[in-house]
Amino acid sequence: MQHRLVRAGLAGLAAVVLAAGAAACDSGSDSGGNSAAGSEGSAISAKRCAENKAAGRITYLSGYQYQSSVSILEYVAAAKLGYFKDLCLDVALKPGTGDTAQNTKLLASGQATVSAVAEQDTIQARANGIAITGVSSYSDAGLDILMTNKDITKLTQLDGKVVGHKGYVPAAVEAMLVKAGVTWDSLTLVKEGYDPSVLPRRQGGLEALTGFVSNEPNQLKAAGKDVTVWQPVDYGIPSSIGAMAVNPAFAAAHPHAVEDVLRASLHAYDYCSSGQAHITECVGYAAKLSGPTYDKGLNATIWKTETQVVKDNPTPGQPLGGIDPGNIAALVDMLHKFGIVPADVTADKAKGWFDTSFVSSLYAAGRLVWPAP
Repeated sequence: MQHRLVRAGLAGLAAVVLAAGAAACDSGSDSGGNSAAGSEGSAISAKRCAENKAAGRITYLSGYQYQSSVSILEYVAAAKLGYFKDLCLDVALKPGTGDTAQNTKLLASGQATVSAVAEQDTIQARANGIAITGVSSYSDAGLDILMTNKDITKLTQLDGKVVGHKGYVPAAVEAMLVKAGVTWDSLTLVKEGYDPSVLPRRQGGLEALTGFVSNEPNQLKAAGKDVTVWQPVDYGIPSSIGAMAVNPAFAAAHPHAVEDVLRASLHAYDYCSSGQAHITECVGYAAKLSGPTYDKGLNATIWKTETQVVKDNPTPGQPLGGIDPGNIAALVDMLHKFGIVPADVTADKAKGWFDTSFVSSLYAAGRLVWPAP
């Protein structure tokens, strides 16, 4: 089968397609929508403030529009709450299309500074000569899942059955099925659209459907349809969620600016996760950037689901945002098994494509340092 880059975020999902005007939106930390709160330099020393100002415009590129996913909503909130301004950062928000390959190319070319890129996508990009650097991740779990109807109680029951996908079966889902003992070659793989109701209707004999843990299961639940969700993380399959990458040249020239972008986003993550009122507020910021078609209810559920995945699957030995070197090695091994990266991409080589120093500098005694030094 043909594998493509695993998408960061929930790309291309019709249920959360946003207003067409969102793609052209340029919303900085002090522009677009309501004026941001915060006071310039209020959370940073004068020396570091001047340093961050000298870094110039920083372009954040989302994984998919302004959907309320982790790695997106906290950046929107950091801009609208004034956290970037507090750290003297000039951050422009740009909505991505869901095309991870495009995001990696924009990062490498300097047209974007920081973007949501899954750890496995960073490895694939670097294997293809696209120079980006991974700088953070929230969890070794991922968003890709498989859904089945309730009469499927073990994955081996799928042998010989029809499995639907969005264009390809994500590597993590394939690895889960193979590890569970499914006879891969016995499956009939069919491309489905973005309507998950085809699964409970068993359209075309469908018995399973790939999806994203925070989207299709929530859509089906809202419609009164009950399915079983199978998550690769439960089978020890490596992945990532909320991972970010940067332009290497910018990171080398302005390391403190990179640190403080991550600092502001992590500060906003805490804020947007601390109760329903804050969730509603943060989703409201994304809605204002996106237009009247934005489904606040669904997006609030997306945020709550994804942050719960992060909470349930903390990165071993790391604070929130820290990168697990063991996960990088496990991802390389998985990508080798499916022929996605060449043999010369070793675990040690791949680890060099990630920089753990940015996030580690943000914490003291296990707590995020705010204000900045």
